Amino acid sequence: MEKMINLPHESGSSCVVENYGEVFTFHKQGVADLYDMVTNRPCFLKDASIADKVVGKAATLMIPGDVKKVYAQVISLSALILLRNARIETDFRNVVPFIRNRFRTDWCPLERRCYDKKKSEEILPLIKDFMKSIKELHIQTEWV
Repeated sequence: MEKMINLPHESGSSCVVENYGEVFTFHKQGVADLYDMVTNRPCFLKDASIADKVVGKAATLMIPGDVKKVYAQVISLSALILLRNARIETDFRNVVPFIRNRFRTDWCPLERRCYDKKKSEEILPLIKDFMKSIKELHIQTEWV
C-alpha cells in the first residue's frame, strides 16, 4: 500500500488499484471507474487495496466490491465512517466535512445525493441514476 499512496499524483491517474499482485491505474473523473468495476467486474475489487485522490460518500462503492484497504488524500467524514463501519482499513491525509465539486463552488453532486444515506445499498441506486443521467447528457450534447 505504501508504494501506491503517491501514485495517483505521480501517474496522473484518479485511482490506483492493487490486486492479484499487480497495480492498475484508472483515469476517469469522479466515481466512473469505480462504478464500472463494481457493476461490470465485481470480483476485480475483492481484497484489493485502493489509493485515490478524493473519496466521498459515493466512493463507498468499495463496500460491495469487498475492498480490503483504502487510502485517500482527501476523504469526507461521512465516507470515512461508512468505510470503517464496513471494516475496511482506511487511511487518509485530510478529512473534510464534505467533498466539493471540481470547480470548488458547491458540494460534489454525488456527495450531496448520498450524504444522508447510512448504507452502501442505499447509495448504489443513486450512483446508477447519476451515471445514467451523465451518459444521457453526454449523448445529447454530442448531437447539438
